[in-house]
Amino acid sequence: MTKLLMFAGSARKASTNRKLAALAAGTAKEAGAQVTLIDLADFDMPIYNGDIEEATGLPENAKRLKQLFVDHDGFFIASPEYNSSISPLLKNALDWISRPHTENEPPLWAYRGKVAALGAVAPGALGGLRGLVPLRMMLGNIGVTVVPSQVAVSNGLSAFDENGALASEPHTNLLKTTVTQLVETSRALAGKSPSS
Repeated sequence: MTKLLMFAGSARKASTNRKLAALAAGTAKEAGAQVTLIDLADFDMPIYNGDIEEATGLPENAKRLKQLFVDHDGFFIASPEYNSSISPLLKNALDWISRPHTENEPPLWAYRGKVAALGAVAPGALGGLRGLVPLRMMLGNIGVTVVPSQVAVSNGLSAFDENGALASEPHTNLLKTTVTQLVETSRALAGKSPSS
């Protein structure tokens, strides 16, 4: 069975992007994937610094997060937009787990051959779309296949109903399309059948 990792690039408890990651997790389960939903707040680590890495190696939380990436076929990131880019939390996590820490480890072990899908929620009309551009570029440059479809949810403060679902049918449909592409592409690249 295809294994997918889901998370948001925000640790804020009321984050709308955490809500989007949870919805993506449910959508992927409905599509037949095995899903792990995580919270980056559970993987606290210092800002990446080469001197820290040289002195003590990767932080334990970086190793834990990196292993989750290795163990899954693909991942969905709900990425908040920070000044037309990605959050410092997300960038730091992705940077730490890009670093090798075992003998004869392949370069970018946590990323090579993986598949990603992207989403964002923001208060404005573009729905965090500008922040997905550098994230898509970064992931592509480190060996991740990023599916074409993505979901950018505008007017984020009123985007969810009282049950936590997206209030807009077009946004709901776009999330389903994006997650379906993630499941199917991950399955194909991993050589797995829908029932395996």
